[in-house]
Amino acid sequence: MSARTVSLAIVDYGAGNLHSLAKALSAPGIEVFIEEDASRAVNRDRYDVLALPGVGAFPGAAARLSRACSAIRAAIDDGFPVIGICLGMQLLFESSAEGPGEGLGVIPGVVRRLHTTRVPQIGWNTVESPDGERLTAAEATIDTVYYANSYVCEPADVQCVTGWSTYEGDRFAAAVRAGPAMNVIGMQFHPEKSSTPGLRYLQATVAEALAGVQR
Repeated sequence: MSARTVSLAIVDYGAGNLHSLAKALSAPGIEVFIEEDASRAVNRDRYDVLALPGVGAFPGAAARLSRACSAIRAAIDDGFPVIGICLGMQLLFESSAEGPGEGLGVIPGVVRRLHTTRVPQIGWNTVESPDGERLTAAEATIDTVYYANSYVCEPADVQCVTGWSTYEGDRFAAAVRAGPAMNVIGMQFHPEKSSTPGLRYLQATVAEALAGVQR
């Protein structure tokens, strides 16, 4: 990243891990803010990156984001970096089996319930890239991550999937990347709860998301 301070907005739409995520994202050169106005969170005069946090239900979060959907989609089309974590990743898709409401729809596909006997999935699981290697962002790698989810994303085109996990035989997208400048990154797992490798991976993801913007 460049030497200047990066301003990152975490949107408050009722998710439960705002402060732990803010702490995890804070690093030298990155200033983190909690932003209640999602439309303002993609204002380039204020912020450089938007983070959609996890822990919560799709219908309520989608309702809170509904007025800002057009602004966020336009910003993404213009190359604005967006990172979605757990529920935040699901909100990048069109709709969810969890309940009514529309997601941002910046990644074609839907959110479905896990096809497993034990739901939710809570705890550690492995993750790998499509070629079976460790998941990598910038120079940070990770192969074991922490999950807390009952629903997973099902993209229309799996070419956007950068990481896979399997839970009780159900293989699902663990990480995705899309957007006109590959500026949209999603993680179904919680990097902020995935120990030191997770924190390194999360901060490397921010650097990677900004790379195309700051070249």
